Amino acid sequence: MSETKNNQQEEYSASSIQVLEGLEAVRKRPAMYIGDIGVKGLHHLVYEIVDNSIDEALAGFCTDIKVTINEDNSITVEDNGRGIPVDYHEKEGKSALEVVLTVLHAGGKFSKDSYKVSGGLHGVGMSCVNALSDNFVAEIRRDGKVYKQCYSIGAPVSKMEIVGEAKTTGTKITFHPDPTIFSVTKYEYDILAARLRELAYLNKGIRMEITDTRDTEGGASAGPRHEEFYSEGGLKEFVQYLDANREKLTDDVIYLDTERDGVPVEVAMQYNTGFTENVHSYVNNINTIEGGTHMTGFRRALTRTLKKYADESGMLSKLKFEIAGDDFREGLTAVVSVKVQEPQFEGQTKTKLGNSEVATAVDGALAQALGNYLEENPKDAKAIVQKVILAATARYAARNARELVQRKNVLSGTGLPGKLADCSSRERDRAEIFFVEGDSAGGTAKQGRDRVFQAIMPLRGKILNIEKAQEHKMWENEEIKNMFTAIGVTIGTEEDSKALNLDKLRYGKIIIMTDADVDGSHIATLMLTFFFRKMRELIEQGHIYIATPPLYLVKKGARERYCWSEEQREATVEEFGAKGVHTQRYKGLGEMNAEQLWETTMNPESRILRQVTIENATEADRIFSMLMGDDVPPRREFIEANAKYANIDA
Repeated sequence: MSETKNNQQEEYSASSIQVLEGLEAVRKRPAMYIGDIGVKGLHHLVYEIVDNSIDEALAGFCTDIKVTINEDNSITVEDNGRGIPVDYHEKEGKSALEVVLTVLHAGGKFSKDSYKVSGGLHGVGMSCVNALSDNFVAEIRRDGKVYKQCYSIGAPVSKMEIVGEAKTTGTKITFHPDPTIFSVTKYEYDILAARLRELAYLNKGIRMEITDTRDTEGGASAGPRHEEFYSEGGLKEFVQYLDANREKLTDDVIYLDTERDGVPVEVAMQYNTGFTENVHSYVNNINTIEGGTHMTGFRRALTRTLKKYADESGMLSKLKFEIAGDDFREGLTAVVSVKVQEPQFEGQTKTKLGNSEVATAVDGALAQALGNYLEENPKDAKAIVQKVILAATARYAARNARELVQRKNVLSGTGLPGKLADCSSRERDRAEIFFVEGDSAGGTAKQGRDRVFQAIMPLRGKILNIEKAQEHKMWENEEIKNMFTAIGVTIGTEEDSKALNLDKLRYGKIIIMTDADVDGSHIATLMLTFFFRKMRELIEQGHIYIATPPLYLVKKGARERYCWSEEQREATVEEFGAKGVHTQRYKGLGEMNAEQLWETTMNPESRILRQVTIENATEADRIFSMLMGDDVPPRREFIEANAKYANIDA
């Protein structure tokens, strides 16, 4: 025993300490730098390069940024900025270009002379992308010449050379993600386009372009997809875009673009007749999904200024209960953007701002602008205050209904719904619940499941459309009450009536399982709307999934195979030989027996689960309001444009 211990002590010496040189650390732990190695991380590579061009634009040297998805799924980002410096770097003994692309924490962002504000303050952006690309080419237009250098997995494979003359300046980066690092290597046009559109609104006067040169779906030669994004109105136009599918409460967008205490503050906001709060915040173009001090300042000014106006107008005199901060934000769509010289983010993920001085700047700027607007637009001011009173009244009713439901659950022991077939495991990370469309499919799922860790909750019909209902209506809906009770979470605290308490979450995976038809898709969309609007943390923490039952069973004699797409079905029929092949189309879960449902859809060893994530919060907000709101034409356009991607029968 002691001899083994001595050997271990001898082995653990200086030679045991591994020093990761250069960009090795990035390749060893890529998720530390770009979030993950899936879809999110893959697209993050593009954002890192684009952010460098945006920083040039913020400094006043760039007006056009072009992104191209090339046929081989490589990406080209080109701007008309100053071009990365190419002169010799004395300290590092190589060109400044090579330093920027191969040394972590190197760049112009640390010098206030180069960039006044910047998102990429850690100096790891371009070098990270280089490290995670099997092919990386930098072309710089500067000093009347075009300089070029090629890299692979973070190391130069050629010397920097002059390859031509240039009349303009700028940077052109082309990179191909390393397939040995990333689990996904196919870029999604819509994800990149949504980010560029967002950046165009956040940086008025900058033209963003995206081109997809790959073949379109199905190989149709419809030509490359291309869009340009340009905004003169900035956040004002952003709010109009986000609110396009909602009924406006006021005609005008309340807008301010000013500098307060050295902090540039831009805010746009407009009320609609809906019941959800849609406030998005940015710091140096980074979407701070967890908020921070700029959101603290925004909420403080909004509540104080509106309450002061409402009190002075006498409109609150008949209310018998206090108005809460939430009431001032119901039906509000707003975007808050600040530019900060030295932002203090919580962690490299940059999702929460910590600078205390920003709260004061945003508070002061908004209070003044909103106060002036209310005084100058009494009709709009009255409509807003009436909306706030309506929200407060509904919240009061919802609180009573919510407390009644949640108290009832506590008093009745477990309080679990009678239709829930629970699992025996109490380990949250292992346990999972299937919300199944209909009693018939629910019965089949109960027979086919593994009772140890799989719970089944049949849903009867379609749940309430949360997008068009006040909160107290939610607590009157039997199916939604049962969903809350089964999942185990509660909503509302003394401080925050909308806060979600996940302490008693009973299942690590919450799985939506519906039929592959129009009704099934509608039910799934209603449920996703509910989770997005009322339990977004469950999505953000990776708890929500969609089951993927097969669409076909192809048989020929003793051979049979399940297929999840039309392409798979066609390939299987060709492989089996068309003669004597029988194809069964599964329109409903109830058409499968318990064994088939287990093997194809519920067995962790063989099933396909799609995890629900939020790539872009503002775009998700817009899509949900468009799909589930009252405005029909945009929904029709969306369905017509995306029908080719659906695989459902009427």
